[in-house]
Amino acid sequence: MIEMHLALNHAKRPATTLAVDAALARDVIAGLSAEQKFLPSKWFYDDEGSRLFQHIMALPEYYLTRTELGILHNQSGELAKWIAPDALAVDLIELGSGDGAKTVSLCEALLRQGVQCTYHPIDVSKHALTDLQRRFQAELPALPLRPIQGDYFERWPGTPPSHRQVVMLLGSNLGNLNQKQSVDLLSRVRSRLLVGDVLLLGLDLKKDPGMILAAYNDSQGVTAAFNMNLLRRLNRELEMDFDTEHFSHYASYSPLDGTARSFLVSKRRQTVRSRILDREFNFVCGETIYTEQSQKYSTEMITQLAVASGFDVANVITDDFGLYAIAILRARTQQATRSASPATIFSVGWPGFMTC
Repeated sequence: MIEMHLALNHAKRPATTLAVDAALARDVIAGLSAEQKFLPSKWFYDDEGSRLFQHIMALPEYYLTRTELGILHNQSGELAKWIAPDALAVDLIELGSGDGAKTVSLCEALLRQGVQCTYHPIDVSKHALTDLQRRFQAELPALPLRPIQGDYFERWPGTPPSHRQVVMLLGSNLGNLNQKQSVDLLSRVRSRLLVGDVLLLGLDLKKDPGMILAAYNDSQGVTAAFNMNLLRRLNRELEMDFDTEHFSHYASYSPLDGTARSFLVSKRRQTVRSRILDREFNFVCGETIYTEQSQKYSTEMITQLAVASGFDVANVITDDFGLYAIAILRARTQQATRSASPATIFSVGWPGFMTC
């Protein structure tokens, strides 16, 4: 087991050596030993990676963040009507809430419509939840707020069966998963819901390939630095010896399958070693490390995904240019129970709770 190997290896080291994340070690060994090398995108987000991603979201080429925010702000009333067409109380559960900036407008719209609403933001970041609490205290002090710190499905809030659960999964996070993983995840969400409960799903849409590619290969090189920072993190945390001068960032987009992909490319034959793992990994010139995918969807793909996961598509709301969508999915008939007990963590190498 990797934990035993790390323990034995660290027994030989000074007491000042930082603790090693066993999950990171496992993922690196598995990924860099594979025929097509890969590194899960969830490891992008150390402090520097998070800072770089904030920069990415502000780039002119990166349309995703501002477009989703625009839908939530400009069409909050329409979204609220689909969420709560009746007088049923709503428990709004957001997976990966961040600081709540995207959700304020929707909560305001629900309150304007007289909907009794409790907001359950879930995020791994204590700092983000603290900022969220400050924001909602200042802007919506009357809204009941129940923040939860944890990973996806680590905890699920207990809500009365008489309330409608509305789960929010925004930020185009689902696009980081392949089809099977997406169906598995949404099926897990569905298993926590009752018939008529709602899932709001933020999805990037198929569009001009040049526009999509530019979002993942910006002119300032911030996305390239974001990918390269992953190697620096491994150097620091696993005592690896990646020379970032000998790797480059490569982004691609295939209109055939609607998938944007990011890679790190070895610029020469080289061997990378880790003192902590006591492993070495060989690269040939031009060999790639697959770091991230981002799926783009058509309306047909959204319907197929919903049906396969136990939902019906109630509506798909887009921006004026059809760049991005928030799909409103309603849980259809199937056996379901609701419990406040912890759910199994769905480990898929996501980008934590960083959203688009």
